[in-house]
Amino acid sequence: MYAWIWRHLPGPVAVKMLGSLVLFLAVVALLFFVIFPWLEPYLPFDRVTTG
Repeated sequence: MYAWIWRHLPGPVAVKMLGSLVLFLAVVALLFFVIFPWLEPYLPFDRVTTG
């Protein structure tokens, strides 16, 4: 998968490195700002009980 992404990024190695960094940061931002807030109500981490 990573080799496929690397082959399809345009430009020389420096541009590919920058493009992969931008793609990585976009995925992390999508996770933190969209996916995790949507998923948070379904996770049981705030309903801790001791018994």
